[in-house]
Amino acid sequence: MLSPRLHQFLDERHAPYATLAHHRTVTAHDTATATHVGEQRFAKTVMLKIDGAMAMLAMPAAYRVDLTRLSRALGGPAVELATEDEFKGAFPDCELGAMPPFGHLYGMPVYVDARLSGHKDIVFNAGSHTDAVRMSYADFERLAEPQTLWMAHVM
Repeated sequence: MLSPRLHQFLDERHAPYATLAHHRTVTAHDTATATHVGEQRFAKTVMLKIDGAMAMLAMPAAYRVDLTRLSRALGGPAVELATEDEFKGAFPDCELGAMPPFGHLYGMPVYVDARLSGHKDIVFNAGSHTDAVRMSYADFERLAEPQTLWMAHVM
């Protein structure tokens, strides 16, 4: 099921997207496989704390975040991965770990790894472990208004 906030947001803005139903998955790698999308085009959502404040990072599933590089790209704040306990209450309409990369819908900034911008379209979790959304990268960028940075490296 699509996150109600995401569904309403995309529909109100007449954003073209497709919902991709798939078998239950937990990892970004498995979701990319289940949706028949390469790991370069599947945008996983990574939860961060930047100087103690919650933030979201969308990045290709094929990569992992480099916290030191991210901190440098942001001008030097303390950056760490957030624990599930720290962010589980921030997404009441999503299954834990399946939140879409639209931070402003949940009161937090969103950053995006620039490698996603090289794709015509991307796929990301839609709020559950059985649904994803495919949309053009241009529409994602226009609607999510992320800050784009280079910050990941190959796993």
